[in-house]
Amino acid sequence: MSTAILTGPPVPGSSLDADLRSLGFDVEVATGPRETGALLAAVPAGQRVALVDPRFVGHVHSLRLALTDPRFPAAAAPGALTAQPEARAALTRALGAAGTAETPAPGGQATDTVVDNLPDTLAAALDADGVAVHRPQLGTLVAAVPDGPEARHQARTAVEAVDDEAVRLKSAVKAHDGFFTTFFISPYSRYIARWCARRGLTPNQVTTASLLTALLAAGCAATGDRAGYVAAGVLLLVSFVLDCTDGQLARYSLQYSTMGAWLDATFDRAKEYAFYAGLALGAARNGDDVWALALGAMVLMTCRHVVDFSFNEANAGSGTATALSNRLDSVGWTVWARRMIILPIGERWAMIAVLTAATNPRIVFWALIVGCAFGACYTTAGRVLRSLTRRAARTERACRALADLADSGPLAELQARLLHGRAGAVGPLFTAALGAAVMIGGALYLPFGDPRLIAVAVIYAMTAGLAGARPLKGALDWLVPPLFRAAEYVTVLVLAAKSDSPQALPAAFGLVAAVAYHHYDTVYRIRGGTGAPPAWLVRTIGGHEGRTLVVAVLAALSANRGNDFASALTALAVAVGLVVLVESIRFWVSSGAPAVHDEGETA
Repeated sequence: MSTAILTGPPVPGSSLDADLRSLGFDVEVATGPRETGALLAAVPAGQRVALVDPRFVGHVHSLRLALTDPRFPAAAAPGALTAQPEARAALTRALGAAGTAETPAPGGQATDTVVDNLPDTLAAALDADGVAVHRPQLGTLVAAVPDGPEARHQARTAVEAVDDEAVRLKSAVKAHDGFFTTFFISPYSRYIARWCARRGLTPNQVTTASLLTALLAAGCAATGDRAGYVAAGVLLLVSFVLDCTDGQLARYSLQYSTMGAWLDATFDRAKEYAFYAGLALGAARNGDDVWALALGAMVLMTCRHVVDFSFNEANAGSGTATALSNRLDSVGWTVWARRMIILPIGERWAMIAVLTAATNPRIVFWALIVGCAFGACYTTAGRVLRSLTRRAARTERACRALADLADSGPLAELQARLLHGRAGAVGPLFTAALGAAVMIGGALYLPFGDPRLIAVAVIYAMTAGLAGARPLKGALDWLVPPLFRAAEYVTVLVLAAKSDSPQALPAAFGLVAAVAYHHYDTVYRIRGGTGAPPAWLVRTIGGHEGRTLVVAVLAALSANRGNDFASALTALAVAVGLVVLVESIRFWVSSGAPAVHDEGETA
């Protein structure tokens, strides 16, 4: 329970007390700053506290947006201010500055200082004290502190003219989303979100239901029969509806949480890749081995996403490509066309569901690979053009984020230390591209188990260190992390495909899935503002160059014994998966994790 303090006597006929209680607040009444300070001091230190001018007139949803969003230490709307525990000390100081001293009244009796619209005064004081006060965009919603009966009547008339529930439902949907999601899911999923909210369901519960539905869809696909494929397609679409609903529920009811951030950030990939595995198992039941295609689709999707993440973290400035994009946005149909051709998650899952029900896994994977490859080429070309025309210098924070996304381990770190200040004129991008090409080329050219591949992996580790010896400040240096992802994942894919064991590709699928989880986890930690995973974790799992070297060694040791290679990959996948999952869970359920709900990537 939270506490709301009215900073003056209630206004007759006002519903403010009832509105605040409907939002979960206990309501106290003060006569001015001094009594407000006394009531504030009586509120337990771990509670949220809100100060509201009793003259406030506005929509309940205005109060909800200003006073109940858990993501911000302090937030305000006209006539209303809230502070979470971390901002309570600053609020107490602001109250002192506002005037809590007694003022002599006629007859010698002390009275409290009068401050007009105390919440707004305190919000300005918090800003001046360095506390960032969030002020939500209210749009057509009303939040006002009218002065006098006529202004109060006008404010109430404005409140009655706007249906705040309609605004609340509309704002539950992301402003920018894919064509399929916007026109085929959101028109009804928002009402499912409201239904869930009214029954006390949480976004985390809906997210979990979406995961379980997707896993059931993967199980149906694994049966390998037509009825199973049809059921899998239907269930995958249901899972996607729930996936949209959880975010809409979070926005509708402002239920943002650290656990929700972790679940929403990782379950999309877990659902999609589990479904790939289900399709591969179903195909195997019919004598068609498509594990290489399943792993190829996962590698392509993960590399495509790291391109998106790296580009965004690099803070590339606007250029001619941005100008072209803005001109295209003025032509309505091009907005949807460009969103569809990159095959975002809505279109992608719809395509997978329909093709699963109507065709077979091989066709599904080839359509997925072709579509995603085209989308990746389109988006990457545009981002390269933006980067080449950018003018702003890359910040130190952006360089640090790119280095964290590179996921270089102890071998590359050692090489970077040895070369510190002596990296020469060769840029990080050229070095990373050369190393990735050598590594992938060696895996493709050399026979499986050839010990020379170990030497190639050592060279790759050295180039990774050379690339990391200088800050990633070049215009295209955001491509370094995707190049490292491609080198590691494709090497695992190629070696598993060249192995004699039919179990090597499924084992490689598990290994890449475990490592990809680590890489997605890194992205969302950086987005949350808490930085990359701890250095000990990256060192423990070897970094991209260390894992690549280990896989090359395992292949050499398993020459002519493919089953041993499959077993080794399985053991490596389990070890990496357990370490990164345990640390990830520890982080995301801790108080240090960011209280956000990921809005998701359209791609």
